[in-house]
Amino acid sequence: MNKKKPVALVTGGSRGIGYGIAQKLAEEGYDLAICGRRSAADVDESLDPLRKAGGEVLYMRADIGSGNDRASLLDAVWERFGRLDVLVNNAGMAPRERRDILEATEESFDEVMGTNLRGPYFLTQAAARRMVEASKEGLRGSIVFITSVSSTVASVSRGEYCLSKAALSMAARLWAVRLAEFGINVYEVRPGVISTDMTSGVKEKYDSLFSDGLALQQRWGTPEDVGRAVAALVRGDFPYSTGQAINVDGGMTVGRL
Repeated sequence: MNKKKPVALVTGGSRGIGYGIAQKLAEEGYDLAICGRRSAADVDESLDPLRKAGGEVLYMRADIGSGNDRASLLDAVWERFGRLDVLVNNAGMAPRERRDILEATEESFDEVMGTNLRGPYFLTQAAARRMVEASKEGLRGSIVFITSVSSTVASVSRGEYCLSKAALSMAARLWAVRLAEFGINVYEVRPGVISTDMTSGVKEKYDSLFSDGLALQQRWGTPEDVGRAVAALVRGDFPYSTGQAINVDGGMTVGRL
C-alpha cells in the first residue's frame, strides 16, 4: 500500500477524454485508479504509457451506473492505495442511436441518465464520505465533473445526452456547496467538440462546421486539452474557484453577433 503519493480515480480513463486526463495526472505524479467497461486484458497494453510515467495503475472493470460496481471500485481503491485525493467523473455515453426528440425512447433516456448522471452523482456521494473522513486528518481532496457544452447547447437529435449533462452541471454545484466546509474543492470542466472515438462518426460534419466558424479556434479539441485543464484544477492553480465551470471548447460557446 502506497500512502505517500496522491491518488486519482478517473472513471472511463482507458480511452478518449478520460485517457487524456489520466496521462496528465500521471505526469503530475499521481498513482491512478481507472475504471471502464472493457476487460483488463483489453486495456492492459494501452495503460503501459501511464505506468511508464512512474506511477501505479489500478484498472477495474466497472459500470458506474451499477451501485454494486461503484462500491467494489471504491473498495479496490482503498485496498490498493489507502486513500483518494482526486475523483474525476469522466465516464459517460452518447445515445446508442441518435433520434429526434419527437422519436426518442424511454429506454435510451434511462440508459443515458443511468450512466451520465446517476452513476457519477452517487459515486461522488460514496467517495465524498470517505474524503470527509480523510479531511479530519488533513487530507484535502478535490472532485472534477466532466460535462459538455451540451449542458447549455441544445442538440435535438440527442436530447437525453443534453439533459444528462445539464443535470450533471448542477450536481457539480451541489457538491461544491456541500463539501466546501471540509476543504474539498469541486469543479466542472465542459469540453467542446473533442476528437475521440465517440466523435469519429461525425468527423466530416464537424470539419465543415469548424471551417464555417463553429469555434473561435478553428480546430478540434483533443483529450490532452481537457487533461491540461483538469491537471491545473487539481494541482491547486485555482484554489479560490470551487463550484466553477471551465469551458474547454475553443471559444465555441462565446456569444457573437
